[in-house]
Amino acid sequence: MGALRLLAVALTCCWWPPGSQGKTLRGSFSSAAARDAEGQSIGHFEFHGDHALLCVRINNIAVAVGKEAKLYLFQAQEWLKLQDSSHGYSCGEKLSKAQLTMTMNQTEHNLTVSQVPYPQTWHVFYADKYTCKNDNENSQAEDIPFEMMLLNPDAEGNPFDHFSAGESGLHEFFFLLVLVYFVLACIYAQSLWQAIKKGGPMHVILKVLTAALLLQAGSALANYVHFSSYSKDGIGIPFMGSLAEFFDIASQIQMLYLLLSLCMGWTIVRMKKSQSRPLQWDSTPASTGIAVFIVITQGCILWFLCHPGLACISVIFSDYQRDKVITIGVILCQSVSMVILYRLFLSHSLYWEVSSLSSVTLPLTISSGHKSRPHF
Repeated sequence: MGALRLLAVALTCCWWPPGSQGKTLRGSFSSAAARDAEGQSIGHFEFHGDHALLCVRINNIAVAVGKEAKLYLFQAQEWLKLQDSSHGYSCGEKLSKAQLTMTMNQTEHNLTVSQVPYPQTWHVFYADKYTCKNDNENSQAEDIPFEMMLLNPDAEGNPFDHFSAGESGLHEFFFLLVLVYFVLACIYAQSLWQAIKKGGPMHVILKVLTAALLLQAGSALANYVHFSSYSKDGIGIPFMGSLAEFFDIASQIQMLYLLLSLCMGWTIVRMKKSQSRPLQWDSTPASTGIAVFIVITQGCILWFLCHPGLACISVIFSDYQRDKVITIGVILCQSVSMVILYRLFLSHSLYWEVSSLSSVTLPLTISSGHKSRPHF
C-alpha cells in the first residue's frame, strides 16, 4: 500500500503541465500585466550562433500601433543587474537598457539575434506606452494575441532549430537510447525470460528489476516522441513529457523497493520460506552485511546518489550545459547500475541452479544437519 501511495503522489506531481519551456509561445500581450511588473515577461531562450531568430505574429495591428507596443530583449546577466534594487533604476531606465528592441507595427516581425559569441539566455519582455505610467489609462486597453517562435540555426546555419542551446542534442541522445534498448531487447529478452521462468531465489528480484528496466525504457521512448514533435513545432506533446516523468518516477520507486528489501536483509539463498511471500526479511548478520554492501557499492552510489553527485560536478560547466550533463549523466549511471545488478543476480541464479542440480544428481551428498563419521 505504501508503494501505491507513492505512485499516486508521483502521478499527481508529474501530471501537471511542465513549466513553459516550449519555443513556440502563444498568449496575449497585456498592458495591465506589463504595467504591474514594469514589463510583461514573455519567455526566455538560449540563443547561439550568428543567425538566431525571433519571429512574432500578431493580428491586431491597429491596437499595437495605438499602444506603441514593443518587445525588449535582455541578456540574462544584464537583466539580473537591472533587477538589483541597489541601483534604483526606474521603469523607463530599465527598458532603455535592453540590448534589442522590436516595434510591433506589422503582422509579422522577424528579429535576427546575431553575433552571439557563446550560448547565453535572453529574456523577452513586452511593454507599451502605458507600462511606466501610474494612472489607469490602460484599464480598458485591448490585449494583443500573439504567436512567437524562438529559433536557433541548424547544422546548415538556417534558423529552423526550435531547441535552445541547453536542449540541443537531447533528441539525438534519446533516439540512441531507445535504439540501444531495442537492440538489447532483441538479444537478451528470450534468455532473460527463460531465467525468470526457471524460478528459484532470483525469480522475484529479476521480475522487479525487469519492471524497473521496462519503465525506464518507456520513459526514454516517451521523451523521444515528445522531442521528435518538439523539433518540428517547438511545442511537442506535453502529455508524453508528463508520461516520461511518471515512468521515471515509477522506475525509481521500483528500485527503491528493491534496494530497501536488500538493506533489510532479504535473503537470496534460502528456499524454505513460503513462496506466497517471496520478499521476506532475514536478520542473519552475514546476509544483511552482504546485502548492505551490494546496495551501497553497486546500487545507491550509481542509482540514487548519481543525481546530487552530477549536480555538484555540473558547476564546472557553462550554464547552458549543466542540465544536459545532469540529465544524460543520470540516465547513463542508472543504466550502468542496472546492468551491474542484472549480472549480479543472474550469476547468483546460475549458482543456485547448479547447486540445486548437484545436490540431486551427485552421489554421496552430505545433508546439512549431519556429519559423516569415518568407519574402521
